[in-house]
Amino acid sequence: MKTEREFAERWFGRNDEALTDAQRRVMKSTVERQPVTRNTIEVYEEHLTFGEKLSDVMASIGGSWRFIIGFCVFLCLWTVGNLWMGTNAYDPYPFIFLNLVMSMLAAIQAPIIMMAQNRQLHHDRIDAGHDYEINLKAEIEIMALHDKLDQLRNDQLVTILSRIEALSEDIRRIDQSPSKRE
Repeated sequence: MKTEREFAERWFGRNDEALTDAQRRVMKSTVERQPVTRNTIEVYEEHLTFGEKLSDVMASIGGSWRFIIGFCVFLCLWTVGNLWMGTNAYDPYPFIFLNLVMSMLAAIQAPIIMMAQNRQLHHDRIDAGHDYEINLKAEIEIMALHDKLDQLRNDQLVTILSRIEALSEDIRRIDQSPSKRE
């Protein structure tokens, strides 16, 4: 059986000390015939803090159609309510308090959404690394299958050649037999 050093030379073209961690994991899983796949969502979510989970929830709410429609309804009610009250309105036209509320909402919502996007980028990198490992293992498995097919073909050729040699020997013996000369 081949050693990991021989597999590293064969599959990666370098010694096993020069392999990356991902290549080592793939080589080990291939040698041990173990799957390399894993659920990257579970791996990613294991390390999230409470604040990161909260900002993800807030970003998903703030980036939804329910929020947009609800906020439009709120703006319409605010505007219509203040216009209807006339001079007794709590935020008369030009709605300066509404502008303040919207500015504060935007000031809070933008960094929360950016944090969620940064975490999504990190998760995408984890997925890309996992995809790389799966693709690498698939390539190695294909190379191993080619090696097996080449070995089978070689074994068949050796068998065929030995059978041809045996038949040739039989033909020579028949040609040289005394019954044929008479």
